[in-house]
Order: sequence, then C-alpha cells, then structure tokens
Amino acid sequence: MKAKSLFLILTVFLTVTIALTLTHVVYAKQLHIVTTYNYIASITQQITGKNATVTSLASPQFDPHYIVPKPSYIAKLRDADLLIINGAQLEIGWLPPLVRQANNPLIQTGKIGFLDLSQFVKKIEVPAAVSRAQGDIHPEGNPHFYLDPYNILLLAQAIYERLCAIAPENKVLYTENFTAFTNRWKQKVAEWDASMKKMHGTKVIEYHKLYDYFLVRYGITLAATIEPLPGIPPTSKHIATLEEIMPDVSLILQDVYHPDDAAGYLSKKYAKPVIVLPHDVGATKDVTDIFTLFDSIVRRITHD
Repeated sequence: MKAKSLFLILTVFLTVTIALTLTHVVYAKQLHIVTTYNYIASITQQITGKNATVTSLASPQFDPHYIVPKPSYIAKLRDADLLIINGAQLEIGWLPPLVRQANNPLIQTGKIGFLDLSQFVKKIEVPAAVSRAQGDIHPEGNPHFYLDPYNILLLAQAIYERLCAIAPENKVLYTENFTAFTNRWKQKVAEWDASMKKMHGTKVIEYHKLYDYFLVRYGITLAATIEPLPGIPPTSKHIATLEEIMPDVSLILQDVYHPDDAAGYLSKKYAKPVIVLPHDVGATKDVTDIFTLFDSIVRRITHD
C-alpha cells in the first residue's frame, strides 16, 4: 500500500513538473528587438511585455530625420532578431549605413526580421514629383503618420503579426497583450476625441510639417509653417509673410528640437501662445509611453 501511495505521489509530482516545464517553454523565447524611435519601442513593449529586450536607437531630443550614428547602434543591430522602422524615408539619412555595418542577415529589407511600419498606413502629402527646389521633401509622403492616434492600432497590428511570425511559440502571450492594448487604446481615443472637439476649425501654424496627421484628424487648419520649405530655416522675408496671417491664427505649434526664436517673435508681437508639443515618447518629461504621448499633445493644445 505504501509503495502504491509513493508511486502515486511521484506520478503526480512528475506530471506537474512536466506541465510547468512545458508552460515555461511556451514563453521561453526572448527576442532582441531594435526600433528606430521610442514610440515604436513603446508599442512593441506593450505587446511583448517582459518577454523581449526592446531597444530604441534615436534620442527623442533630436530631429528624427538626422540622428548621429554611434558604434553602439551597430552592436545592437548585429544582435537583433527584429528591426522595426518608421519608414517613409524618415530614417534614410542615418540608418542604412548602420544596417550595412551590422551585417545581420535577419534584419535586411525583405526579410522577416525587418518591419517597415509606413507600409500599413495611408500617407498624406505624397508629392506628384520630387525636386530639391521643394526642400527636404519625402517622396513617399509625410512620414509622421504615427501622430494620428487612429493609426496606432494599425501599427500595433502589424507589430503583433510580425512577432507571432517570428516567435509563434509566444503567440498566446502576444495575443493577450495585444488585446489588452487594443481595448485600452480605444478607450483613450474616445477621450481624446471628446477633448479635441472644441478645437475643430482652429487655425494654427507649426514650425515643421510634423503634426499634420493630428491636425487633419481633428479638423484643425494649418495656416502655414515657420519653415518656408521642409528642412529650410525661416528667412526674414518668410517671417514677413507669416505676419500677414497672424491675426487669424490661434496657436503656434513648436516642437522640442527646432529653434524657437521665430515662434517666440511672432508670439510676442501678436500675443499668440506658443504650444510646445512632444513628437515622440520621451520628448518631454511627461511623456513616458505611447499613451502619455497623446495625453500630453491633447492636454497642451486644449489647455485641459
């Protein structure tokens, strides 16, 4: 009898041990993911949870078009299972040489370990033709599509599907996290929509065509940009043309990385408020993830 009891106990113990081991294996694969910008890292981390190492390359304090490459970036890319970029040529000035030097076959264009998010959204301001006379224009359209909160779920869906393709053994975990993220995001969008209703029809100017997707989403009119052309600093002649429209403008939108002297001048002369907006996670102290990025933008524009 004692032998049978001991055998039963051992059988139960082994069964539980094997079950726990298999459960651990299901969530065992730790991916090394590199993103170009913090907003992508934040979305990705929401889906992977703690089951991946997610690293962002570009500092949110600097112009996302012009990031100074570092040797450490090459090492991170060399070890990456997945590289996720914004795309639409936003990284064209700094990323390609880093990818070449990393020499990682997993993250080359066309491979499963390379994900270009610009392929999953409809872009605005796509030029019919491209000329240097137009300034630093993007031939694939405005690359700042992630600043429309309605595009975030499209990007999250693309990231989720690619993660499941790379690590199918983690699909249950990814699905749970993606579902939770989706539900929370839809609730937040409803809040932002309600707050932004009063801004419909407002006329603004901005330094660079950075917030256009957000402005279009909420019916805000972009009267002009402080840059005469994308990537071209303002001249005194251009500032004079802005002065002509300032009486009809309600807000001046300023990002964290461009000079604010022109915005300050116009603000002081015409008593129009300058609203400094974050463009990425970490651009301002109050923005710690993708949710607080839009919390901050909406709060600053609406003064709520």
